[in-house]
Amino acid sequence: MPKRTDVKKVLIIGSGPIVIGQAAEFDYAGTQACLALKEEGYEVILCNSNPATIMTDTQIADKVYMEPLTLEYIARILRYERPDAIVPGIGGQTGLNLATELAKKGVLEETRTKLLGTPVESIARAEDRELFKEMCESIGEPVIPSEITYSIEEAKAAALRIGYPVVLRPAFTLGGTGGGFAYSEEELVEVGINAFNLSPVHQVLVEKSVRGYKEIEFEVMRDSSDHAITICGMENIDPVGVHTGDSLVVAPILSLSSHDLKMLNDSAITIIR
Repeated sequence: MPKRTDVKKVLIIGSGPIVIGQAAEFDYAGTQACLALKEEGYEVILCNSNPATIMTDTQIADKVYMEPLTLEYIARILRYERPDAIVPGIGGQTGLNLATELAKKGVLEETRTKLLGTPVESIARAEDRELFKEMCESIGEPVIPSEITYSIEEAKAAALRIGYPVVLRPAFTLGGTGGGFAYSEEELVEVGINAFNLSPVHQVLVEKSVRGYKEIEFEVMRDSSDHAITICGMENIDPVGVHTGDSLVVAPILSLSSHDLKMLNDSAITIIR
């Protein structure tokens, strides 16, 4: 890890309670990040609200804050510790959401804290359903028919245009929280009320359902020089659900058929958010 001379103290945000979408791998990644940064000579500050993790052991980071993972508390820590940089990506959705809030509220600028890893603009592009769809279309990637909605009435109209069944995906929620399938307007209203309430921006993607399709996943790591490597290939034994956490996942991929391989080689991969 090349050391940046302008960074001496780093704050790492944990993922908080272990739930679907914020699973144990974040604890492992956070622990390794703390140890790697310490090995390179950085002072490491960790904030995580979950005491039942390895990363919150006092030997892992130089300072450990067992505080709620909210804008108020992270802002307090930044103002008190004045770290040179913050690493939010280790905390999954929680860390990314907090980094976005800290940037929007001007806290990062106020404390002169650099955001290391994925920039705020890229976080927004990945998390905002409409921006993500537009990005995929701009590079020629096929996407499932979908519409962004901000109310139940808009969701009803979108579902009629797309055609039932549909899946509702609230924006900026942990691991698919609040999402669900709807096979009728009655089910859409039932799922939709909860989805809009749980989305912090009250935005819900209404998307054509592909429930029952085979789901194959690849995790790709890319750096700022556009070097990319596939670090993990996974297959879901059961068909597509609301979220990967709903399915039984096997890694590495073991049972691709010749038909599956042909689809992958032809790059006929539909991106599902």
